[in-house]
Amino acid sequence: MAPVVLSLVALVVVLVAAASVGSVAIRPFALVAAVVDGVQGHAHGPAETIVWQLRLPRVLLAALVGSALALAGATFQGVFRNPLADPYLLGAASGAGFGASAVLVLAGSVPWLTRLGVPGAAFACALATVVLVMVLARRDGGLPAVSLILAGVVLGSILSAGTSFLMLAARDRAAGILSWLLGSFAFASWDRVLSVLPLLVVATVPLLLAGRALDVMQLGEESAAQLGVPVERVRLALLAAATLATAAAVAVAGVIGFVGLVVPHAVRLAFGARHMRLLPLSALWGAVFLVLADLFARTVLAPAELPVGIVTALVGGPFFLLLLRRQRSR
Repeated sequence: MAPVVLSLVALVVVLVAAASVGSVAIRPFALVAAVVDGVQGHAHGPAETIVWQLRLPRVLLAALVGSALALAGATFQGVFRNPLADPYLLGAASGAGFGASAVLVLAGSVPWLTRLGVPGAAFACALATVVLVMVLARRDGGLPAVSLILAGVVLGSILSAGTSFLMLAARDRAAGILSWLLGSFAFASWDRVLSVLPLLVVATVPLLLAGRALDVMQLGEESAAQLGVPVERVRLALLAAATLATAAAVAVAGVIGFVGLVVPHAVRLAFGARHMRLLPLSALWGAVFLVLADLFARTVLAPAELPVGIVTALVGGPFFLLLLRRQRSR
């Protein structure tokens, strides 16, 4: 319990620090006062406006997205028994990118795409991609891990090629597509926070309750079945919940890489591999990591902003290479 409490404290500290920093600095005590005034309905001053309209939606959305991606990554790594797995393994990122690109390029000529919007199209295409991967990988009533991964890689490559084609076909909109693909919280709002929150709650609750089943599944499918775990049903349920969390996160923030790979593995190294502890800690530290990454992205070149995906790649890329080296040495 102590690591969870300390992680919660760290998350609160990071949220307060991130909401305090910006073009207009706000002292932490003034920030807390502004939040209290807003809760009481007295948010009329400039500080309260900055906090409630700009800072709070952004840091909360970053925390939700980081938590979802890290929790989904830990789940994928547990399901596939591979620390190199990440939430985009089954093509969710490629599907979301294709859906968002289609809206940005074709919305003017296809009215229903306009009504769907970029987040809606990204969410729908991410879910549809993973469902199609599962259909293609299904064998004899089961979902073999190798077939799932191969189907995800192939379908993801096809959709990535489609996204590239759309960017070439509409070069005047390529910058907007690329910006979305690299991820950003520049357009964070309370509407986005409230739209993604119910989906993440629905996805997160079963994932957090699956720690014991994932621990048993690390013994192998046959051993897990002998111990009473319905492996295929549990695998399908966990992949569905993790995909829902991933699709919701990508829909509101774009494709942000390495969070679901780096955070669970770092938590595993620091606190152990038991999933009953790994899953909640991954969710908390995923939120911490992405809030800090977004803080760096919006301040290092201020007033310009870096896509947050660049920051996570700069951190996650070297970590991934070290992880590969460690795996090879084993």
